[in-house]
Amino acid sequence: MALDGLTLVYHRASGITHLLASPAPEILAALAEPRDLAGLAAWLDARFDLAGGEAALAARLDELIAAGLVEAVAPA
Repeated sequence: MALDGLTLVYHRASGITHLLASPAPEILAALAEPRDLAGLAAWLDARFDLAGGEAALAARLDELIAAGLVEAVAPA
């Protein structure tokens, strides 16, 4: 749910509602399909004007992992 440029995300497991600012909602949308860091960065770069490269993206992913909104999976 979008609200004044922010996105609300409800995490069922914890019962917590998170308030996300860009680029977090875009990252979550991109993760609808499994992607590695380079693939995720390329997907986002092709669609959005997100600055910071892979290092900034890795930091945002760490925040989403800490919040329990995404799960890190080891490559197969």
